[in-house]
Amino acid sequence: MRLLFRTFAAVVGLSLLAFYAVLAVLTYRFLVLLWSVRPDPATSVALVGGVVLLTAWANYRFGTSRLLASVEASRLLPERAPGLYRRLDALSERMEIATPTVYVARLAAPNAFALGGPRDGIVVVDRSLFRMLSGDEFEALLAHELAHLEGYDGLVQTFAFSALRTVVSVLAVALLPVALFLEGVARATAWLRGTPTATPLSNGGYGVGGVVTLVAVGLTLFVRAYSRRREFAADDRAVEVTGRPLSLARALERLQQATESPLSRFFGLPAPPTPGPEDETRLGRLLSTHPPLEARIERLVESAEERDAAARSIPIR
Repeated sequence: MRLLFRTFAAVVGLSLLAFYAVLAVLTYRFLVLLWSVRPDPATSVALVGGVVLLTAWANYRFGTSRLLASVEASRLLPERAPGLYRRLDALSERMEIATPTVYVARLAAPNAFALGGPRDGIVVVDRSLFRMLSGDEFEALLAHELAHLEGYDGLVQTFAFSALRTVVSVLAVALLPVALFLEGVARATAWLRGTPTATPLSNGGYGVGGVVTLVAVGLTLFVRAYSRRREFAADDRAVEVTGRPLSLARALERLQQATESPLSRFFGLPAPPTPGPEDETRLGRLLSTHPPLEARIERLVESAEERDAAARSIPIR
């Protein structure tokens, strides 16, 4: 009986190997055929670029409305907040961008973020910021968000992630024949060993998936590093426009303190999540879209000290 099972398992295993091998060969030939009829390099690049642009536009066009709906954002009309819009108009004029549309939302934690570019920008602020920040602090935070609009940061990141997905998808398709063959080897080996129900660690998907994942993680780290640099750049631009680095520093400090309520501290409950994760692990910092608030506050304080020192060094005539 045992010999019969071993014979059956061997037949099934070899059949699976043959099936996956044929499937891998057919897939490989199909990809070769596609490659043989490819257009010239310039046209190919244009097609890929068009796909990336179209995907990014669709993400921006439809993703913005979904995002606003997910945070229960409602448009803030100028007549309801004339003081805020006066500051916003002045900042926009100084930065030579169109005054963005302001939305008030219910975010997971007190914060603000910008969507779009310098001509069609949207700034979303949490409701709690109106009672939490002073006028100067709110203005500094708005200047930071306007700097993101001025630099097309949101659009650039949308295009970058669209390009990332395109590259990963092309790589996954290119490695599909290898994945199919290795999958067949893994399944055949499991049957030949007499353990057909086991999931072999040598499964082909793991190997090829690992390569694809490695590329995806590498590109993601690059995009996230760019995002963190843009946060520092937006801080610097806000200081340049407002001339008040300590106002932005105080605003960030208030946001940091507000991520944990007094009740949370009393009962030892975890703080609510924030849009920019501040994970203390090295991997968390690498994957974060925002640098730690402590680092941003420290840079702003240093900027204020440098401005004070420069002002004191100017001779009085």
